[in-house]
Amino acid sequence: MATQQAGAAEERGERILEVFGTAFGELLAADPAAFQVKFRKMAASAFAFYRGTACLFYADQDAGKAGGPFLDDRTARVWIHGDLHAENFGTYMDANGRLIFNVNDFDEAFVGPFTWDLKRFAASVALLGYTKALSDGQITALVRTYAVAYRERIHALAAGAKGDEIPSLNLDTAEGPVLAALRAARAHTRFGLLDSMTEIRDWERRFAPGGGAVDLDSATRYKVLDAFDGYLDTLPGSSDIRPDAYRVKDVVGRRGIGIGSAGLPSYNILLEGHSDALENDLVIYMKQAQTSAVSRHITDPEIREYFQHGGHRTVISQRALQAHADPWLGWTELDGAGQLVAEVSPYAVDLDWSDLDSPEEIAQVVADLGRATATMHSAADDESGHSLVPFSTERAIDAAIAADEEGFPELLVDFAHEYGSVARRDHQIFVDLFRNGRIPGL
Repeated sequence: MATQQAGAAEERGERILEVFGTAFGELLAADPAAFQVKFRKMAASAFAFYRGTACLFYADQDAGKAGGPFLDDRTARVWIHGDLHAENFGTYMDANGRLIFNVNDFDEAFVGPFTWDLKRFAASVALLGYTKALSDGQITALVRTYAVAYRERIHALAAGAKGDEIPSLNLDTAEGPVLAALRAARAHTRFGLLDSMTEIRDWERRFAPGGGAVDLDSATRYKVLDAFDGYLDTLPGSSDIRPDAYRVKDVVGRRGIGIGSAGLPSYNILLEGHSDALENDLVIYMKQAQTSAVSRHITDPEIREYFQHGGHRTVISQRALQAHADPWLGWTELDGAGQLVAEVSPYAVDLDWSDLDSPEEIAQVVADLGRATATMHSAADDESGHSLVPFSTERAIDAAIAADEEGFPELLVDFAHEYGSVARRDHQIFVDLFRNGRIPGL
């Protein structure tokens, strides 16, 4: 038995290395130090490993077939988040100046089967519950809570529910930990963000040294500024902002920006902002966009050819999936690579799971996230102006689930336990590969 287990672990290890080579190979070769940091963060827990391996998740779904329960020609062609897990939710300030709690981080977004988002989230609940020593029964109940909340919201949307019947999660409607996150975001200020990243020199604001900021040589700075000019053409509301707002005051490189962005060049740009007052200066970031893990398993040429590059894909997807997205959200190219550009917002607060231990409190949050997921899936369809999804997604999903109401939550429950177990084993295999120097290039 031990020999069989060792053989299975070795085989799975080779599969993990194969997927990593496809997903990370070029970036790892260009910046192995960044991947040392990324992989050490992933080694910390099974959940951290899961967060950093959307590529492995989709490879495991045998996604080329794009089949499965609740999927048909329409429900397999829904705009999805692509990396929907329990920690990819938080607050943001929308274009109307309202603090909203919703899905964030759209780096993996693409068009594909709606169940992929739900399965990825369900497995993350199983992993999170395991770290909090919740029983299998408690994890089952949480996944069912998510599925029921998603189902109820999708049905309401398909039936034509209006905005006041399905309100967004904001300071007036949220409760519990979600409301706490919104209140924390409200307490933040633009001046506080600027104070942490910049300093005043010769009566003008500049980026402060240290803290992840990297000075640029003149050639790189010129290329970034040229790419910035291209970005301005992609802003839908640029005519509503005073021209001086786009005046660049300073540019730096940045490093240490998270598990998902290892090896991707990134820059911070300091702008004049909405007035001459120094406290109204604005920081935006420009980051090389990654290849969506979902996209590697979608063969439809209409979908694949819709996007100019990864930056364009990320921005178009976020605008499609997130109502009233960041008005500074846009894209550009730098050295032939697609770039994502957005504001470094002081109002971005991620949901903090560290103090969430009560199953009842977690269930309240999970239900909110189920409703948020349904609202997101219904946003990008025939009413959004995007030709990729020329039908009502909420009606298509509603009809698919209606065909097997009892089977829908069970699909997610079974997958959560099954893939949660796979991810925990994969994490241990990964740690052994990493610490024993078996990952090529490190």
